[in-house]
Amino acid sequence: MRRPLYVPALLALLATPALAQDDTWIQTRLIALDELFGDTVNLMAAFLFADFGTGFPLIVGVLLGGGIYYSFYFKWLSIRGFRHAIDVLRGRYDDPKDPGEITHFQALSSALSATIGLGNIAGVAIAVSLGGPGAVFWMIVTAVFGMSSKLASCTLAIMYRRTTDDGHVSGGPMYYLEKGLALKGKAEFGRTLAVIYAFLTIGGSFGGGNMFQANQTLEILSTVSPWFKDNNWIMGLIMAFFVGLVIIGGIRRIGSVTSKIVPAMCVLYVVSSLFIILMNVTQVPAMLVRIVSDAFTGPAMYGGFFGVLVMGIRRAAFSNEAGLGSAAFAHAAAKTDEPAREGIVAMIGPFIDTIVICLMTALVCMITGVYQLPEYQSGEFIVGVRMTAAAFDSAIPGARYVLTLAVILFAYSTMISWSYYGERAWEFLFGPRTILLYRMLFVAFVFIGAVTALNNVLGFSDMMILGMAFPNIIGGIILSPQIKAVLEDYWQRLQSGEMKPFR
Repeated sequence: MRRPLYVPALLALLATPALAQDDTWIQTRLIALDELFGDTVNLMAAFLFADFGTGFPLIVGVLLGGGIYYSFYFKWLSIRGFRHAIDVLRGRYDDPKDPGEITHFQALSSALSATIGLGNIAGVAIAVSLGGPGAVFWMIVTAVFGMSSKLASCTLAIMYRRTTDDGHVSGGPMYYLEKGLALKGKAEFGRTLAVIYAFLTIGGSFGGGNMFQANQTLEILSTVSPWFKDNNWIMGLIMAFFVGLVIIGGIRRIGSVTSKIVPAMCVLYVVSSLFIILMNVTQVPAMLVRIVSDAFTGPAMYGGFFGVLVMGIRRAAFSNEAGLGSAAFAHAAAKTDEPAREGIVAMIGPFIDTIVICLMTALVCMITGVYQLPEYQSGEFIVGVRMTAAAFDSAIPGARYVLTLAVILFAYSTMISWSYYGERAWEFLFGPRTILLYRMLFVAFVFIGAVTALNNVLGFSDMMILGMAFPNIIGGIILSPQIKAVLEDYWQRLQSGEMKPFR
């Protein structure tokens, strides 16, 4: 019952920067912070996007290569198990006595709330404008392979999670990297990967999962009225307050909120997109044909990969975060004693995120023709948001207001989910007694993100999120024989009828 008392503390933390919004001292140090991270951003980008003269960036090879490996190694269980995943989501296998804190549906909702966001709205628009319709094909391809990456990481999350005496669950890549590799005689290597991963996650949560979301929420609101931009500190306080109200309640409250927000925001966005698509349904077959045909021309292939990379940079690896291991944080808290079951549920994430929502965004941009306008060719997310808004408005006057509401919900859900990811990484490094400090810092960064434009800090954070792929995929491939054994055992019991639905 003491948790609500945290709210005054959080608000007190926010009060000082709010009252001092015009203080040059604060602005000077924010500029210095921006400059400090500038060289680091360039250094990380040089590594992550090194192509060694091939034109194929290293990070793309790691992410896509990991997905391809898992898909074939697990014998395409990501496809074979899709129907079973739907049954699990419907609650047919939910046993309230199973260990964990949230249901399968809440776990998937929490994970989706972190991935469905500006990558689906702005990132897709940029991919289509820069890479052409062929970019969409490569987005879908990466999503198909990404389903296997999610399957692997979230199965491991349940295998190596830990549960305290009070029922609190901690899980994620740090735990399976450390514990799993230790069991294979690679304890020091596993610990090193786990620590690196934890630091990357914390940095990513403050920037890409927090500041960037708050900043872009203000940007889309400014398309409705300049008042929001002129009074960004007020909106910063409001956003910080509502984020704080949720995150102080931990994963149970996050799961409860996201299980309501995610379906609502998906329905709102999907229905709006479908309305535009159905109004122009005669154009859809030709658009789909063009998506496939343009994917195999030289310029389109390169542009497709480039567009996907842009989405990955801003919304963490191909929009759906497959291969990064971030979803493992949410799925580790699921109520289940079957690791494979949660992995099978998790693989639906890339399907919904990319194959459904991203494809719809792309079709809207293509049908309206907005993606071809020269003013939307810069490759900046601010332009991508405005481009999608223009596409909606051109089809349905006033539709930008619906899009604005969707962006707000997307950004809000992303922030509260990434707060949990960062919190688990913080707990791993510094212990559970310091969690309140992390929560207070996270809420403060919501405000900072709303009132500043720290491009290099945001770039740094997004680079850190991309960097999460390296320790996660390296460790996951080493542990893949254990994953395969668990998956095959589960699937055999399911197919033989040994595993009965709970209801």
